[in-house]
Amino acid sequence: MKKITVLFSLLTIGFILSSCRLFKIDDSAVSEAVSSQNQVTDSSKESLKSSETDDSSITESSINSDESKEIVTENQLADYFPETANKEYVYIGEGNEYASYDVFTDYEANNSKQTRTNNGGTEVVKVLDLEENQVVVRIDREETYTRENWLKTKISNKNEEMEILIKSPIKVGTSWEVVGERTRSITAINVSMTTPIGTFNTIEVTTGGTGDKEITYYAPNIGLVKSVFSLNGYNVTSTLSEINETPLMQTIRFYYPESDGKTMSFVDKEVAFKTNNVTRKRIEAAYKEVPNNQVGNVLSKNTKILSLYLNKDGHVYIDFSKELTSEMNAGTAFETLIMQSLVNTIGGYYHTNDVYLTVEGKPYSTGHIQMEKGEPFMVTNKNSHELGK
Repeated sequence: MKKITVLFSLLTIGFILSSCRLFKIDDSAVSEAVSSQNQVTDSSKESLKSSETDDSSITESSINSDESKEIVTENQLADYFPETANKEYVYIGEGNEYASYDVFTDYEANNSKQTRTNNGGTEVVKVLDLEENQVVVRIDREETYTRENWLKTKISNKNEEMEILIKSPIKVGTSWEVVGERTRSITAINVSMTTPIGTFNTIEVTTGGTGDKEITYYAPNIGLVKSVFSLNGYNVTSTLSEINETPLMQTIRFYYPESDGKTMSFVDKEVAFKTNNVTRKRIEAAYKEVPNNQVGNVLSKNTKILSLYLNKDGHVYIDFSKELTSEMNAGTAFETLIMQSLVNTIGGYYHTNDVYLTVEGKPYSTGHIQMEKGEPFMVTNKNSHELGK
């Protein structure tokens, strides 16, 4: 899996930044941008046709042309990272099974955004910041399948180097160093690039390393439209094919106690998350939707999840309002099933076996179950089965 994610990071190193503009755009912004970008001249299309036969020729000609170095775009840095809240960017790939992927913005605020990239083999979460003269990747986490808001999280390791995706001024010749002893630079301006959703006037950013090269193309008001990774004459490409207005869908397994007081049933639910949705609130709402009368309630109507997060120690911490216990009308056996259902559900979502559960900051305590401070509940699938089977 580690090899998959390393290659995946190379393929998506220049991915789009959303929600980093200093102003808002309306829902028609994407379609308007596509429409305006489609207005290319015949000569531009002819240039595009030749570029499509050999992606590397675009960069080589750009680097070697003295005239191109004088070209400066009127677009600003933020123009290449438009808002993408509740929009799914879908890329089709060639050359590798992981070259196709989709991207969703989990959170965005104050010129920062947190994206989730899924290539079918793994999910990578990144936090990107729009600074005064550059766009940087502040956090890059592989194999991250849960929604955790890291927009305000600082880099814990002082030696961890932030990666610069784009740097101003937006003109040919702007160059900078990136992680891995690689050089990245703007190598062309006004490059016409055709994708399944339209033709765009783009800037070209080239990253060179030892034996490898990556070229990324960014369009104003859209973001990344194409990337080409080359190694020893072998190319892997990813091209923007769709922009869908849709929430992120995650499958979560919810456990419920059965009326016999001995077993639990589980059901997989598709939970929709819009950009900036609070994870604990969406899970709470989904949990209160009891699938049928064969199982009992886990959370009463008035019970609230006050906090929910995955700690640096790899354990999940969840705190409930007092109604969890005050409105739980259950004997010892049924209460045990309720708590085990909760622990299995939360632990399963966060991929951990230890769940530290409290009620308004205090250890869980009733007449039937007494937990000590710092004592976790443990996930177990014993005596559980799929609902209806």
